[in-house]
Amino acid sequence: MAGVIRRHELTDAAWVRIEPLLPGHPRQGGWWVDHRMVLNGILWKLATGAPWRDLPERYGNWKTVYERYRRWAADGTFDSLLEHVQVHDDSVGRI
Repeated sequence: MAGVIRRHELTDAAWVRIEPLLPGHPRQGGWWVDHRMVLNGILWKLATGAPWRDLPERYGNWKTVYERYRRWAADGTFDSLLEHVQVHDDSVGRI
């Protein structure tokens, strides 16, 4: 992701750590919105508490971001991310 990293967005270092842990693209055809853009939208929403419909356009369609958030919450993706970060940070003495 080129450009300025805004407040509440993933740094390049954080993205490198979590990108491999995110689900792959759907098996069926169709266009898939970039995970990093969507995840940054989710982080913006959670940090601001704003309604999903107020999501800035730079994060894509609010419904797409919401649906990905809902899917990842239900399928355990967020739990896996948290566990990975906790295990990694504990192994390097950050916890």
